[in-house]
Amino acid sequence: MLSLGIVGLPNVGKSTLFNALTKKGVPCENYPFCTIDPSVGVVAVPDDRLWKLSEFSKSAKTIPAAIEFVDIAGLVKGASVGEGLGNKFLANIREVDAIFEMVRIFPLKMDKEEEILHVMGDIDPLRDIEIINLELILADLETATKRKNNIQKEVKRIDKEAILEDEALSKLILTLESGKLANTINFNEKEIEKIKQLSLLTMKPFIYGFNKRAGSANLDESNPEIFKELTDYIESMGSRYVVIDAKIEHELKDFEGEEKEMFRKELGGEDDGINNLITEGYKLLGLDTYFTTGEDETRAWTIKKGSTAPVAGMAIHTDFKDKFIRAEVINWQDLLNAGSYAEARAKGKVRIEGKEYIVKDGDVVEFKI
Repeated sequence: MLSLGIVGLPNVGKSTLFNALTKKGVPCENYPFCTIDPSVGVVAVPDDRLWKLSEFSKSAKTIPAAIEFVDIAGLVKGASVGEGLGNKFLANIREVDAIFEMVRIFPLKMDKEEEILHVMGDIDPLRDIEIINLELILADLETATKRKNNIQKEVKRIDKEAILEDEALSKLILTLESGKLANTINFNEKEIEKIKQLSLLTMKPFIYGFNKRAGSANLDESNPEIFKELTDYIESMGSRYVVIDAKIEHELKDFEGEEKEMFRKELGGEDDGINNLITEGYKLLGLDTYFTTGEDETRAWTIKKGSTAPVAGMAIHTDFKDKFIRAEVINWQDLLNAGSYAEARAKGKVRIEGKEYIVKDGDVVEFKI
């Protein structure tokens, strides 16, 4: 299951978004450190293809792919050395696949609403990003330095593996000390194996979420030049971003389908920010979705892009890789267009594929083991 850790300064809308994502109530009051313990919620990945296949197969159950969101208490400058609630919260996101960094672009004071404080006193998203990233960098620097000190005995004994790790750690420490994220380093394969063991925060991919408010003087509209500088900076780091209105998403959390879209427009919202976030998460991590479908159930499975059929089968059960014989594969749309499996086979749309086949996004697969 894909997991995203939500981080950001206090009062930027993290817990409001989390509530919208999971429909699970966590405190989101207007003061720092309201979210004392990390909250974890599992969210279904929206995918119209899944429901169309389920209807096609008249499935008894429909099981979407899922994403796990971990909501972390608001960090502040100095968190890595114990300021605010300190770096114990950073440990809670060491195991996530990617970091979703929430940044506020709505103003302190909005029409007909009370002022929502900012821990730094004003709105400056680039500064906020630099503060959060520096705390993550400092936490990683502590981890890397401690590990480097711990392996010096092995290095002195001329242990080849220890020497390799020590060189990788030196490269890492130099980069972190210069204020850059670990994911900007071009490690070779052997170095990556060593560095991965540290579960570094800044080795993870980053998605930035710009939290706006409908009807307010948001930065993307009030100062488009500054906003472009911000997005250019993020893209230069190889990261992705989404613009999201956490307040609207929260207000719409109990609605579905056309009713949800109708109310979204009434509230002044445009795109579905949560769907965009999930889509960007899949792109960032290079993930695809394939399906299995039948009368019992239709289900979406998440795999790494470029997975062979036996590796893709491991999403269902680890035994599938070793026991794999062949797979019957058809594109989801081709199956629906054919009207039935029998007609799809008659038209030559169902293919028999072997161990070398690369499963594609939108494939419907039946594994033979």
